[in-house]
Amino acid sequence: MAKASITAPSRQQLDSPVYDELGMERNPDNLYLQTIDAVLHAAEVLELPHRVQIILAQPVNEIMVHFPVRMDDGHHALFKGYRVQHNNALGPFKGGLRFHPDVHLDDVKSLSALMTMKCSLVRVPFGGAKGGVKCDPWKLSSGELMRVTRRFVSAIAPMIGPDHDIPAPDMGTNAQVMAWFADTYMNITRGVSGNDALAVVTGKPVEMGGSLGREKATGQGVIDVLAEMLPELNLSIKGGTCSLIGYGNVGSWAGKLWTERGGTVLAVMDHTGAIYNSEGLDTHALDAYVKEAGGVNGFEKTHHGAQKISEEEFYSTQVDVFIPAALEQMITPEKAQLMNCKVVAEAANAPTTPAGERVLMEKGVEILPAILCSAGGVTVSYFEWVQNRSNVYWDAEKVDDELNRHMVLAARRVGLARHRYGVEMRTAAYIAALDQIGKVYALRGIFP
Repeated sequence: MAKASITAPSRQQLDSPVYDELGMERNPDNLYLQTIDAVLHAAEVLELPHRVQIILAQPVNEIMVHFPVRMDDGHHALFKGYRVQHNNALGPFKGGLRFHPDVHLDDVKSLSALMTMKCSLVRVPFGGAKGGVKCDPWKLSSGELMRVTRRFVSAIAPMIGPDHDIPAPDMGTNAQVMAWFADTYMNITRGVSGNDALAVVTGKPVEMGGSLGREKATGQGVIDVLAEMLPELNLSIKGGTCSLIGYGNVGSWAGKLWTERGGTVLAVMDHTGAIYNSEGLDTHALDAYVKEAGGVNGFEKTHHGAQKISEEEFYSTQVDVFIPAALEQMITPEKAQLMNCKVVAEAANAPTTPAGERVLMEKGVEILPAILCSAGGVTVSYFEWVQNRSNVYWDAEKVDDELNRHMVLAARRVGLARHRYGVEMRTAAYIAALDQIGKVYALRGIFP
């Protein structure tokens, strides 16, 4: 992979004529428009036909539902839920369900578009979707969380299905939520039975049709991409250093697998605080601590060598690789100015603002984009769906081997696109994804 020069994009943001044609607001702070702007820029570089650009600029369906749920104290609360189905040219809609207080329509739209690109890049036969419920799952009892899940499923059941739209876990949801989701769907639908109905959702417990390796899949995918691409940047996981934002499912697995391959995790930050160890944090012990305590704060009191640091100190920590694995839009220009790394590997969706990205690129930082780094989750979700539909289940070694193959090939597609078009990594990743989508639209045409 020849290394293209890293320069800030010269184009003006939101300058595509598609915005005016579709009557879309030109708001550079809107997460969805930021995502689509990057997609449309890549589409222009690729010379994708106009008809494909306007199709991708807006989701196929934007579903919003409101549903009442009985709380433990007897009163009923009204919840708002979303399911956005962006594109299904490559196959059924696919994407996670997020339970979080800050779930908003434009954010869900953005994540659905990223899923379209992600599925295409790793060449799994799915389109993009995303969904969520505006709630705080950490303040709900187990019974309340179950009832929220079941009521949400009943509200969107006519719009989903194993051949149409297959949800999965995301922030605030887990395998247990997916088990409730599948059970509810199986009980309220007719004409879909057995393992077909079970395949309506992925990320289920293994005992209920889930796939081995699904829990670690996104973190594993990040490490697979880094192992493939770091040597081209004269870096290596073995002997390398990294820091992580977020130590939930994705961050903890990325951290543990980084250290298992001979690297050192120097610093971790989440919503509770930040910690540092010049000799390297014990990533397995930190994972156990966070699961018990709910965050990294206080870990320094239980493990020798770890110390509490400020947010500014965390961002300023010198590392080879910086892995954002939490929420969107965390790397602002102010944070980017502080950062002292050579590579950013986006384990979270859209963690870098466009303005923050420009600062990083001006500093010579290589950014490995989310649609590549975080694609491991949907890849193993696809494996789970295949296993459910075929009623043949894979061992962990096969899951790992197949995941690695998909991630390595996706990384090479990005490298080839970068070399051919002379663009930065994010645009190259979108080009590699859009190339597949464009070919499919050329074959399928536009109905009627």
